[in-house]
Amino acid sequence: MHKAELYSYHDGRVYCNLCNHSCVLRDGQRGRCRVRINRGGELYSMVYGQIVAENVDPVEKKPLFHLLPGTRTFSLSTRGCNFRCLHCQNASISQVEKDADPTHLCKMYSPQDIVDGAVQSGCKTISYTYVEPTVFYEFAVDCAELALAEGVRNIFVSNGYMSEAAVRRLAPLTFGINIDCKAFSDDFYKKICGARLQPVLDSIELYMQLGVWVEVTTLLIPGLNDSKAELRDLSRFLVSISPDIPWHVTAFHPSYKLTTVPSTPLSTLDLARDIGLEAGLRYVYAGNIPGSGREDTICYVCGTTLIERHGFSILANNLQNGRCGQCLADIAGRWV
Repeated sequence: MHKAELYSYHDGRVYCNLCNHSCVLRDGQRGRCRVRINRGGELYSMVYGQIVAENVDPVEKKPLFHLLPGTRTFSLSTRGCNFRCLHCQNASISQVEKDADPTHLCKMYSPQDIVDGAVQSGCKTISYTYVEPTVFYEFAVDCAELALAEGVRNIFVSNGYMSEAAVRRLAPLTFGINIDCKAFSDDFYKKICGARLQPVLDSIELYMQLGVWVEVTTLLIPGLNDSKAELRDLSRFLVSISPDIPWHVTAFHPSYKLTTVPSTPLSTLDLARDIGLEAGLRYVYAGNIPGSGREDTICYVCGTTLIERHGFSILANNLQNGRCGQCLADIAGRWV
């Protein structure tokens, strides 16, 4: 047990202020994430340092295409999540049953262990990922502060459902974030994820305002979130914040509780990519189908291929100090 942050206590209950579920917990009750608990009027994290997954990944896997391309990132996760996505690809670690032990199959790490692992493996960054990292917020903050002190930067891969207070605490520690905008429909969020759309949109906008590098991913699920109208509305929203936000439209494959829904066809990815570019986004990437050529970074001014990719591998990088080598246009990103 580790004392949590971002909560208050009154009227005999704990009020969690970490994410936009705003759970109100009686003594002994856990939040919707299943890994935060009210013990005697104080909120505790049950997963501080309890790591269930760690790996050295290419940063492109997050996916982040405009942040230190070709480098490696030290990825880690506890168990737990504040969403209940029917298509979750990491349900075995994200979905903790109501009274289950959230430390099952975990190994205890200190923040120093995490930073040492990143440094020793030659990683430029640490990624808090695999499940929603907000649920292990206190451990992530401690790791992130120590990492910065030792010259390692921090990446979050998030559903964007954290509270404004959490965003403002995390932003100074965060070099880049990929936020899943799972759909542009509140109905989708309620039925498929057990959440709401607006807090996600607010997080995208606030992280941008606070100077964090933001990329957005939308997994396109046939018949659920891939209509032209919805893709157009989502694209326009992103453009209204910044045309420089890279948008990753990725292919769904049947998983967890959505095993009867077919995989996303390449034609749908192409449609979404075209819609995003027509709306004014400068960088739209179609993913989960390696080798299609739809993951290359193209200069939005002259059309030159700047970074050629195959899956998570960089085949060629023709950027010159963040500029197009052909026309010298500035290409938005965090390149160094």
